[in-house]
Amino acid sequence: METVILAVVIAVVVLGALGGLVVGSRRKKPLPPPPTSVPDITAPPAEPHIGDEAETPRDEARRTIEEVDLPDGSAPVAVEEPSVVEEPLALEVPEPTAGRLVRLRARLSRSQNALGQGLLTLLSREHLDEDTWEEIEDTLLTADVGVAPTQELVDALRERVKVLGTRTPQELRALLREELLKLVGTDVDRTVKTEPEDRKPGIVMVVGVNGTGKTTTTGKLARVLVADGRTVVLGAADTFRAAAADQLQTWGERVGAHTVRGPEAGDPASVAFDAVKEGKEMGVDVVLIDTAGRLHTKTGLMDELGKVKRVVEKHAPLDEVLLVLDATTGQNGLVQARVFAEVVDITGIVLTKLDGTAKGGIVVAVQRELGVPVKLIGLGEGADDLAPFEPEAFVDALIGD
Repeated sequence: METVILAVVIAVVVLGALGGLVVGSRRKKPLPPPPTSVPDITAPPAEPHIGDEAETPRDEARRTIEEVDLPDGSAPVAVEEPSVVEEPLALEVPEPTAGRLVRLRARLSRSQNALGQGLLTLLSREHLDEDTWEEIEDTLLTADVGVAPTQELVDALRERVKVLGTRTPQELRALLREELLKLVGTDVDRTVKTEPEDRKPGIVMVVGVNGTGKTTTTGKLARVLVADGRTVVLGAADTFRAAAADQLQTWGERVGAHTVRGPEAGDPASVAFDAVKEGKEMGVDVVLIDTAGRLHTKTGLMDELGKVKRVVEKHAPLDEVLLVLDATTGQNGLVQARVFAEVVDITGIVLTKLDGTAKGGIVVAVQRELGVPVKLIGLGEGADDLAPFEPEAFVDALIGD
């Protein structure tokens, strides 16, 4: 009996062992691999950020600068979008010069109270005694007409009024107009010489004291010439004032005129020489040379101005030397004019700031002092406010309608 029980126990143990082997072999079988998906190479790489939304391709395209971290730890690379190409500056069309002074008459007439209207008021008095004639003289002197021209005008008016007898306002205006025209001069050639018969280009040098508006006048004169169909080269020979060359170049660019310039504080004569040389090579009609604003009390600077003139004339003679004067300086302007005339042969006067409070009599005085005519006048700050001087329009503006 005991033998049977032992045999049963052994059989149970053997069966249990065989069952464990079967289960273990089943567990060791590899599980089938999960299905693989093909990666989308067109999709942007995912950049998980806590609390941020994923960036879409459209958002990435909107970025103008992308920072890429390089593997070696160097600085990020900035990818910039292409720069925008600016369109070329549109050239301006200057106002025609014909009749320009007539169009600017309203500005010129602002100074009529100091001269024309004052004289008409005095001459309209019923009795012209000595006190009245002294007031007429004072009016003329205050308007910077000058002593000698004032005496001439008073003597002529005395004689004409005495012969005329009864004086109506119309007769007085006609009388005063006629005598003022004699003082200003109607038989003088006021053309700015820019067309030499035997060569090109015409050469014009612009001189004057600091503050008279010399560089601005040179730029405006370029506009006058372009308006008349001329081609222009500008020479920025004012090398001592830092902004002068930039200012002149800006004026030139507005009307398509080329500007020749040199280094700051460079040799002005060299710049002037190069400007004429380039003007000849380009075949332009006129070369305008802007010189430094010389203080007339500095002899050395005035000598240098003479040097500029001599160097330019190695190419060809100067056709014009224009002296720019501030009309508001009055008799002080005449002192400047005398000194400049001793250094260079002045051929014409440009009177600036002749609007507003300026005294029109300076036209007469400066012409008498230098023996050269006023050729251009400036009547405002506008680009086209420089006008050829017309005696008739000038006098009409002084005495009014």
